[in-house]
Amino acid sequence: MTAWESIAKELFSGVMGMGDPSVWMMFLIGGILIYLGVKKDYEPMLLFPMGVGCILANIPGHFAVIPTGGGEPGFLSVLYEAGIANELFPVLIFIAVGAMCEFDPLIRAPYVMLFAAAAHFGIFAAAFLASLAGFPFNEAASIGIIGAADGPTTIFVAQKFATNLLAPLTVTAFCYMSLVPIIQPPIVKLLTTKKERLIRMPFKAEKPVSWTARFLFPLMVVLIAGILAPISVPLIGALMFGNLLKVSGVTDSLSNAAQNELSNLVTLLLGITVGATMTAENILTMDVLKILVLGALAFVFDTVGGVLFAKLANLFLTKKINPMIGACGISAFPMSGRVIAKMALKEDPSNYIIQHAMGVNVAGQVASVVAGGLVLALIPVLG
Repeated sequence: MTAWESIAKELFSGVMGMGDPSVWMMFLIGGILIYLGVKKDYEPMLLFPMGVGCILANIPGHFAVIPTGGGEPGFLSVLYEAGIANELFPVLIFIAVGAMCEFDPLIRAPYVMLFAAAAHFGIFAAAFLASLAGFPFNEAASIGIIGAADGPTTIFVAQKFATNLLAPLTVTAFCYMSLVPIIQPPIVKLLTTKKERLIRMPFKAEKPVSWTARFLFPLMVVLIAGILAPISVPLIGALMFGNLLKVSGVTDSLSNAAQNELSNLVTLLLGITVGATMTAENILTMDVLKILVLGALAFVFDTVGGVLFAKLANLFLTKKINPMIGACGISAFPMSGRVIAKMALKEDPSNYIIQHAMGVNVAGQVASVVAGGLVLALIPVLG
């Protein structure tokens, strides 16, 4: 090959690569993610950067990930190695989430953790179905963690045990989280009667939680979860460290930075970096189609588990609870709590259950991290 031919090949590599149908398909997928984020307002902070990253990574002959002719990796590869390959970005996100969480409802009523645990039934159901679908145990468990309804947890687990599925698992988790207002209401209506949805849970003024209890709670959660599943310490430790920044009362500037600057910056980098892993060879496969189906089933089983547990509890309670709040036990905070509260208001405009729904939803945030830690601990033992 002459020098001129080599130069022409380099200059027109992008044009020649556009003849590959898979390139156009990935452009379409990236465009759909951007559309969902911008026009439909579905998790725009993540889906928008993911869509852009997907498009950048699939431009033929690009230099964003790895230069065509070899050499130094592109900026998206650098970000991947710095933040995803070593789980830094998910851990930083948990610090931000912890600083945003208000655990007072959970401290006042620890029993709501039972609803949160039941609402994570989808993890085990999806993992079991994934095994039946032919996935190895480590990949099946990583697929099941989509049922935690927590994107960072999904990334953390996938990076350790199913790196090849990181892109579809992450996109599936975040997409279905954004679709909670569409997924949950019909399932809740199917599982409950009109009479059950009208059950009132009146607001009652709660005694303020003491500073000591608010400060010791995250420390105790870290110790208990860490002792039971040491591998979960990065997740639960980061979450509770963020919360300690908030409740300590002496690090308000750090807490505000975690909630705003840290959250926004890491979310931006996380989104575009994960999007860059969405190449044709990673996405256009039959396994990805199976993951999309299994992820949807995980969210369905989450909702079913939470609602049915609440209905079961009502068999033994003299003061009945509205079983719809069981669906709030997933980690999609505060979206799920708001969705269920709106459903109650739609049934009866004077029935305000937002306080109880949010209490269960906060518990779901903690339960998702604990569930992720258990999955991390079980995979090496059972795999």
